[in-house]
Amino acid sequence: MIRINLMPQSPRRGVQTETQGQGWLIAALGAALAMVVVCFVIYGMKQEELQSWKSKAAQVQTEIELSKSRVTDHDQIRAQLQKLREREEAIAKLQSARTGPTAALLEIAKILTRGRGPSVSPDRLAEIEKTNPLAKFNPEWDARRVWLTEFHEEARRVVLTGQARDGEDVSELARRMNLSSYFHDVRLLPAKRNTGDGTKADWVSFQLEAQVRY
Repeated sequence: MIRINLMPQSPRRGVQTETQGQGWLIAALGAALAMVVVCFVIYGMKQEELQSWKSKAAQVQTEIELSKSRVTDHDQIRAQLQKLREREEAIAKLQSARTGPTAALLEIAKILTRGRGPSVSPDRLAEIEKTNPLAKFNPEWDARRVWLTEFHEEARRVVLTGQARDGEDVSELARRMNLSSYFHDVRLLPAKRNTGDGTKADWVSFQLEAQVRY
């Protein structure tokens, strides 16, 4: 037997079902909107990170190009440095010549020039004369009474070989060298007196040894 319900249905149940459907739709739309917002936020962060990496990459590329330019000029820079070193060595050699054996020879020439004397400060000379008057050099000495035949210098040790009219001339030369700022520890080596043959006067062959300051 078939039963047919002819009683009208309650409208309340239909409205409840429709309301639930709208709620799910709104929730789905809200979730979708939130997902879109999150995606935009993440996209913005990634864009900033990408720009940062691009900036760093550009900086590294600039440094690479700069390094390349430096490497390109490396040979030229090395050549310039080599020229500078050679110039410095040449200047050093000239300076050494001023204060080396050349200066010692010039001082000897000054000592043996009439009317001149050793290179010594007036204060030091006055002090030496006060403590030892015999150390004073004779400004009237005729330096032509001494002539040198050899000048040998090695490791700042000088040996002078020469001849003089007498022993006092050799002593005056040694005295002047001792006063000079260029020499110290002047020592007279054994001398030899030579007798003339009637046409020549007697003379003395001598050697002086001293240490050089330069």
